[in-house]
Amino acid sequence: MCLGVPGKIVEITEENGLKMAKVDFGGIMRETCLEYIPDAVVGDYVVIHVGFAITKLSEEEARETLALLQELVNIEEELGPEPGAA
Repeated sequence: MCLGVPGKIVEITEENGLKMAKVDFGGIMRETCLEYIPDAVVGDYVVIHVGFAITKLSEEEARETLALLQELVNIEEELGPEPGAA
């Protein structure tokens, strides 16, 4: 399963002719490509998948998505590892 994770654009640069951004995922910063969303600006929330911003979303949508992802992590911790998992 693949996940797109929301983050907030904090800086935009150009690298080798590509529009790039530094994106904040709750204190963890990652570089991502903005070529699929050329109208993205600093302060926008975007969904990142394998290093590419694939869509913009509102701050409220980003917070809801992050809360749901955290619930999944909490459930996995409660249930423990899947039987037979290494």
